[in-house]
Amino acid sequence: MRISDFDFHLPEDRIALRPMQPREAARLLRVDGDNLTDAQIGDIGGFLRPGDLLVVNDTRVLPVQLHGRRVREDGGVALEATLIKALDGARWQAFLKPGRRVKSGDRVTFGDATCDLQADVETKGNDGVYTLAFRHTPDVVLERLHTIGTMPLPPYIRSKRREDEQDKTDYQTVFAREEGSVAAPTAGLHFTTELLKRLSAQGVGIEHITLHVGAGTFLPVKVEDTDDHLMHAEFGVVSADSAARINAARAAGGRIICVGTTSLRLLESACDDQGVIHPFAAETSIFITPGVRVRSCDLLMTNFHLPKSTLFMLVCALAGTDIMKLAYAHAIATGYRFFSYGDACLLTNTSR
Repeated sequence: MRISDFDFHLPEDRIALRPMQPREAARLLRVDGDNLTDAQIGDIGGFLRPGDLLVVNDTRVLPVQLHGRRVREDGGVALEATLIKALDGARWQAFLKPGRRVKSGDRVTFGDATCDLQADVETKGNDGVYTLAFRHTPDVVLERLHTIGTMPLPPYIRSKRREDEQDKTDYQTVFAREEGSVAAPTAGLHFTTELLKRLSAQGVGIEHITLHVGAGTFLPVKVEDTDDHLMHAEFGVVSADSAARINAARAAGGRIICVGTTSLRLLESACDDQGVIHPFAAETSIFITPGVRVRSCDLLMTNFHLPKSTLFMLVCALAGTDIMKLAYAHAIATGYRFFSYGDACLLTNTSR
């Protein structure tokens, strides 16, 4: 399929720079075939029934955005780093900006005299990814990230404003407990403790799985054909207990509702051809495009995604390309907010 088949025009003012407050005041577009219903996140219980099971991603975002300097005898230069993948506790892959001012063997330092992180640039890859070897133990690296690091906001937000302390709260879901992500599973940002209590009282269950979201979720698709796209890998875990509870909920007649594309991609990686979920603990680079059956869930709650992105391709696979183009046109025309801090939609899986 051509990447251009998944393009659409999105006005700049539809990109949300801050989340709605309270979170459940964000809008929710229910998409059930070509039936579109406008609602709010707080109304989601009206679309669910007792016995349904929400499957959520409980990964926790690390504050991996760092500001510092390249240090050389001939002088320093201001530097910004986004850590994107831990190779071990003290070595990380990273994007550096401005990368053209950095080479292998350079020393970089982040923070200040009261709290700093120092690293050596080990390698500079052709893909623009650097390997940094921190001069600290893994525990110290994590501790200081939480002190001097900021949240790694997506490029389409950071191009319009700088990250700040409020993002440390805003860019973390209520489910977050397993540290390891460098991007938020953004559909989960809409939930509050109060909303979860109401859903529980309604008989809707919650099941936690973990997919550590990588920076690849932000990378643009640079090929012309989906067959040529190399999907990034992310590490995920579905425990034996979680798999058993998900299978039991479906066997009892409940529907499986994935909260976010990360939850869906992980369940699809863990299920067989009959949609039965099995324990899973590995990296997944699954790429879901139209024509691929989504076997693991009945509904998907997700935010509104970028044109020509792998995430928009995924929702087209789940709900139908024509349906999603209709839904997105409606969302744009009626003022829905897009991307990580934006509104959400609840989609029926028509691919099974």
